[in-house]
Amino acid sequence: MSASQTAKSNRPELICPAGTPAALRAAVDAGADAVYCGLQNATNARNFPGLNFTPEALTQSIAYAHERSTKVLLAVNSFATAPETELWHDAVDIAARENADAVIVADIGVARYAADKHPDLRLHLSVQAGASSPEAIKYYCREFGIARVVLPRILTVTEISAIHDEIPCEIEAFVFGNIGMMAEGRCSLTNYITGKSTNMDGVCSPASAVQYVKNADQSLAANLGGFEIDCFAQGESAGYPTICKGRYLTPARSGTYYAFEEPISLNLSSLLPELVAAGVTALKIEGRQRSRSYVKAVVSSYRAAIDAIMEGLEPDLSTLISLTEGGKETQGAFKSKKWR
Repeated sequence: MSASQTAKSNRPELICPAGTPAALRAAVDAGADAVYCGLQNATNARNFPGLNFTPEALTQSIAYAHERSTKVLLAVNSFATAPETELWHDAVDIAARENADAVIVADIGVARYAADKHPDLRLHLSVQAGASSPEAIKYYCREFGIARVVLPRILTVTEISAIHDEIPCEIEAFVFGNIGMMAEGRCSLTNYITGKSTNMDGVCSPASAVQYVKNADQSLAANLGGFEIDCFAQGESAGYPTICKGRYLTPARSGTYYAFEEPISLNLSSLLPELVAAGVTALKIEGRQRSRSYVKAVVSSYRAAIDAIMEGLEPDLSTLISLTEGGKETQGAFKSKKWR
């Protein structure tokens, strides 16, 4: 699809991350159409110390965004666990009370509660739900009135287009940030090591389980939950240890290697015209753990790129590579199923 053809398509929303009120303001000021955030508890999948919003901060942030015609989406996207399900119900109630523009849900019990208690509250289906087929998506739409689905990062653009033709709701797709383990909503690696679950506790690699140890040769070992999952040579940049991005020794290979996933960022900027043509309503940037300067830079770049495409112009995408993890980027499964 040419840029001129894309210009005739519907303008996609730019959905941007906010881990703090300051990051939310940065995203809004940089041109986000909508910002997603979470409360300071296990109801969202980025439950880290120092991140997220109190109800009071959410109230102020929604007011700031709405004054500038930006939507706020509250992520209540972890899976509710007994006997604390009221925590998730309260989060939905807060979203409705504070006039959030939508709630992003994954758990069917939370979706049922939201649909019954707040029928006018717009519901988006989180990528954590892992709904990747028309049948699964139509089930959520029929049972809970889902207005938008965030698709898992396992689908090609061609497959997204085919799904769009069969479902009654909008599509949101990730375009930049963490590539993920390609099985959203089902990660058990961090739970195995730390006892904390990404999907139920909202935390992957909790800071309390992280330890760095300098070895005699000046290399730096990165430990998670008492297990060494990476070792960085002197002078090598040491990232935050997550088990899926660790380097391991295995019987099948000599030396350590990234057995699960190499540190690399998803960047679909070159596929924006194809995604729009496939029927994607909203383009999502990942990164609620990132700084406000990062948020500002990525949002500004994507804002300019989308605006250029909609005007039939070629976008300038040169600045985005400097913002990727390790200076590396991939189109993941969106372009080809051959990606590992």
